[in-house]
Amino acid sequence: MKLLLTSAGIKNASIHNALLDLLGKPIAECNALCIPTAIYPFPSGPAMAYRFISGSTSNPMSELGWKSLGVLELTALPSINKEYWVAAVQEADALLVYGGDVWYLSRWMRESGLADLLPSLHETVYVGVSAGSMVTAPVFGETYDDPEAPFVIDQGLGLVDFALVPHLNHGNHPESSAAKVERMAAEVPVPTYGIDDQTAIKVTGGVVEVVSEGHWELFRPEPRTP
Repeated sequence: MKLLLTSAGIKNASIHNALLDLLGKPIAECNALCIPTAIYPFPSGPAMAYRFISGSTSNPMSELGWKSLGVLELTALPSINKEYWVAAVQEADALLVYGGDVWYLSRWMRESGLADLLPSLHETVYVGVSAGSMVTAPVFGETYDDPEAPFVIDQGLGLVDFALVPHLNHGNHPESSAAKVERMAAEVPVPTYGIDDQTAIKVTGGVVEVVSEGHWELFRPEPRTP
């Protein structure tokens, strides 16, 4: 699977060009599926999901001019014919995975069956926003209610071999200060990228490339004593 892991969507020309490179053809020739599931646990979640799907958020994704755009709601998948939704996913050129609650998203990625399908989608481009990017890691950590509380570490999907924290040093995300991310990175066994809203991580064929018109940092885990 090819991945473009963003903090806040396709925010600049560099990230846009990275998406085009992964797709291998113009966006106008590509079919995409939106996955809004992670946003529902938040206040006004349904309204925010609509804004994401309709392309009226500050995280450019759905409004890029796709040939077709569908919605893949993970919580619905266990109750419908698996052949139908699997076929839709396999036919998509891109999966647009919105942000929100990373634990909720991780849960429904697994319970829906999509997590099991993702590794077989070799030509599909997975485009994540915030939590949609974080969930691809082997582990993730987050605190929403108290930015001074310790990060809670949990298991991700393992689509990549690093962790990621979005919104680095953003004024509205005190949990993502560089100092906070550094403390979290010391607790996980893989490298952790902290990326701001003008940065994305492009992964193809196991090769990791940082695409940025902003700021990012790579934090290494602390060596473990025998």
